[in-house]
Amino acid sequence: MRYLAPSLAVLALTLAAGSTARAEEGMWTFDNFPIARANATLGTNIDQAWLDRVRLSSVKFGGCSAGIVSGEGLVMTNNHCVSSCVANLSTQAINYAETGFTPRSREEELKCPGGSAEILTDIADVTDRMHRAGEGLSGQAFTRARDAEAGRIESEACGGDAGKRCQVVSLYRGGQFKLYTYKKYTDVRLAFAPEDRAATFGGDLDNFSFPRFAIDAAFIRLYEDGRPAATPTHFVWNASKPVEGTPVFVSGSPGSTQRLLTMDQLFTVRDVVLPMDQLIASELRGRLIRFSEQSEENAFIAMDPISSIENTYKRGRGRMAALVDPAFMQMKRESEADFIGRYVSALATGPDATADDPWTVLAAVQPVARELYPAMALLEGGTGIGTTPVAGGSQLFNWARTLVRGAQERAKPSTERLPEYADSRLASVQSGLFAERPVYPTLEQVRMEWWLSKTREWLTVDDPRVRGLLGGESPEQLSARLIEGTTLADPAVRRALWEGGLAAIEASDDPLIRYLLSIQDETRAVRSDWETRVEAPTARASEQLAAARFSVYGDAVYPDATGTLRLTYGRIEGTDVPGQRWGPFTTFNGLWDRATGAAPFDVAPKLLAARDRIDGTTVLNMAVSSDTIGGSSGSPVVNAAGEIVGANFDSTVLSQRNAYGYDRNVNRSVIVTTGAVTTALRDVYGMGRLVAELE
Repeated sequence: MRYLAPSLAVLALTLAAGSTARAEEGMWTFDNFPIARANATLGTNIDQAWLDRVRLSSVKFGGCSAGIVSGEGLVMTNNHCVSSCVANLSTQAINYAETGFTPRSREEELKCPGGSAEILTDIADVTDRMHRAGEGLSGQAFTRARDAEAGRIESEACGGDAGKRCQVVSLYRGGQFKLYTYKKYTDVRLAFAPEDRAATFGGDLDNFSFPRFAIDAAFIRLYEDGRPAATPTHFVWNASKPVEGTPVFVSGSPGSTQRLLTMDQLFTVRDVVLPMDQLIASELRGRLIRFSEQSEENAFIAMDPISSIENTYKRGRGRMAALVDPAFMQMKRESEADFIGRYVSALATGPDATADDPWTVLAAVQPVARELYPAMALLEGGTGIGTTPVAGGSQLFNWARTLVRGAQERAKPSTERLPEYADSRLASVQSGLFAERPVYPTLEQVRMEWWLSKTREWLTVDDPRVRGLLGGESPEQLSARLIEGTTLADPAVRRALWEGGLAAIEASDDPLIRYLLSIQDETRAVRSDWETRVEAPTARASEQLAAARFSVYGDAVYPDATGTLRLTYGRIEGTDVPGQRWGPFTTFNGLWDRATGAAPFDVAPKLLAARDRIDGTTVLNMAVSSDTIGGSSGSPVVNAAGEIVGANFDSTVLSQRNAYGYDRNVNRSVIVTTGAVTTALRDVYGMGRLVAELE
């Protein structure tokens, strides 16, 4: 080791002796779940066979989670996880968000445009191959070599099997690489969704809070060869009244956490990333609200996007609160000091005493990351540390970029392409590109205008890249010209351009295609700069950090969330800390008491009409001390017998610190119970056939 940065060395010496690693339930991978520890903590008796059943009953659905609940492909998730499907199937005349989607037979179940679902079938270690691929390389050569090797591994494992998806997953920020193999379903149909007001009662005011009174549940069905898929492994439905203190497990695909970041990296997130993301998200929210107020049609069009951006903004607010909380940051400092202290002790006599210090390397990267983040987020997105999707703003822009980049990249050998266009990933790209989704040009223009104006504001008018983006036009003029002139809303046009390859793209006179072609030099350069100066040295140092962590703590530490299947555990319980003092349950009687008749506390019409048929003491929502985050929405909540007792749909504002570290005192997941779902299906929406299938 060259030397530890002086400030870290002092910190290690002064704090390590009195610091202890904090116990955390953790988002555990299924191939390294601490069965003995969980059983000892909870008093349960789960085993490997139990884990396998839970894994094979768990589903990844888009950016959400879900659970199989019958032998005929029926899957429960959250209503907000099917909101895009509901919006795509709705019209102003028939708005399923208002009425609910209640098909009376399976034949009436409708396909979700572009929807796909996956079940994790296998996990294999490919760490050695991935590490060897980057040996002796640096900068962009390092990242491209790793990406190429991942593509080769995925192609070898899945080949051309359309019913499978293979993904090389980086764990412990490069310390391990695992090949995840999924059974993939591309025919996913909506089987039930309640009225949106039933699922979102309380609106943004109640979002990320408890008590809650929401039936945030929906059902999809997996189809194969035009028929409901056979799913003999599934969760058993248990609609019994839950009991406080009961141990439960939550199986889902949490999107992203940053718990293994160093303090220097966290300061970049706190000081640069979150402030920028929050500011631009708040402006998009304002623009969308103004747009929605202009007409009934606009209100219909903007309903789902507004809900999405409000959720993103409130989540970011909770994360910012964590990173400016002195007590929370002190906990993070002590944890890092403990790690450094143990690492220094091990190196004093260990074989790696000449290794570079990863903390010093990562500290040196941060000024560069701070400088490059705005351009990377605005022009490319995909930084891995931001919270607000920015680049391009609109769906039409994203389709155009996929078409242009896809054509350019497919002209190269698979191993030389950008990773998202490797042969092993083209099927997923095509599925999203060819999906028949409704497109609203007025909304697209609002979003693209927002993106262009924010890019000009943050990068400044005189930035050459901004001049390349705008030319001599204003954001308003350019977005109007491109959106009004493009034909990419037609899936047949997108398919023809994709299948025509680079020749078709270069010959196209579509203004959005021409625009994307014209800005490739600027945007690709931004990405290349980020990969060379931030991503590659960060990956190298993080790999060393992971090796150090394994040497100090072994495999008793779980990896950061990566959008892959994880299992966490806890108990049904409330909390008693400032800002969160409540019991574990809410009931339908509590819903009636909370209702005012005015938005957002107006009860959905069909739900209100069924009041006399509903047992008011039925538990509606409950709080659980499990370890969840964005992406965990829809996660099945199961008891020690492997029975499903609910679905995760939210957490509390204080729990948003979960991105950076677990705090059992405040972390609570919010669950809609199977009892409430059964009540809604049977007594409100007349879905007795689904109740019979579940029971």
